[in-house]
Amino acid sequence: MTAKRILVPLDGSEAAEAAAEVAADLARSSGGSVRLLQVSPVPEQRMGTAGRVVAYADQEMERLEAEGRDYLEGVGARIAPVPSEVIVRFGEPSAEILVEADAFGADMIVLTTGRQGWLRRATGGGLGERILRVAPVPVLLVRGA
Repeated sequence: MTAKRILVPLDGSEAAEAAAEVAADLARSSGGSVRLLQVSPVPEQRMGTAGRVVAYADQEMERLEAEGRDYLEGVGARIAPVPSEVIVRFGEPSAEILVEADAFGADMIVLTTGRQGWLRRATGGGLGERILRVAPVPVLLVRGA
C-alpha cells in the first residue's frame, strides 16, 4: 500500500519527531505529502496574583497556535524536500487527530507510542493504541524510546 497523504501528530518529543522522519520516508517513496499536527488543550484565561486577567483565552490560543506553527514548520524544514503542511488544533488529542485525518483525507496516520509527551499525559500511554483501534485509515505506530 502506498500512502500519498500522511498525518503525523507531534507533541514536541524526540520520539514524535522520529515518527515524522518515518512518515517522510514513506511519503518520499510514494510521491506523497505529510501534514504535521499539534494538538493543545483549549486554553483558559490566565489570572495574575492580584486576581486580574493577564491573558484572555483567545490571546492564549493565538500565542499557542503561533508557537505550535513555529515548531511544526521547523520539523517540516528537517523533513524537506518532502512536501509538508502544518496545523495546530485545540481539544482532546485522540478526537482532534481523527477529525484532522478526515479533514486532510489522510491515507495513513503515523505517530509515536510509548512513554513520551502528551501521549503519556493524555491517556496513560494508550493514545496510539486507541487511534489504531478506531482510525478509518492504516496507523503506523513508531515505538518511542
